[in-house]
Amino acid sequence: MTADTLASPVPTLGRGHKFRFDQVRGAWVILGPERMFVPDEHAVEVLKLIDGTRSVDAIAADLAARFAAPVEEIRADVQAMLADLASRGAVKL
Repeated sequence: MTADTLASPVPTLGRGHKFRFDQVRGAWVILGPERMFVPDEHAVEVLKLIDGTRSVDAIAADLAARFAAPVEEIRADVQAMLADLASRGAVKL
């Protein structure tokens, strides 16, 4: 592990939030107290990797390898998406 990996935050779902597939809607959702988010397909791929042990850098590296994309670009997108969800309380960084 590098110093960069150690400094990268490890995202978790916010308190009281659950990420699951909603059979009725036929879509992945984040359920929270008195709210629900329906993430787009890109966000779903990121959210599936949030396990409480993987850092933002590790998530970006995984996605970059899977989708043959530059890790720096993926990391910037992942950080922006997680920051948005964190501002809404759905994710903790």
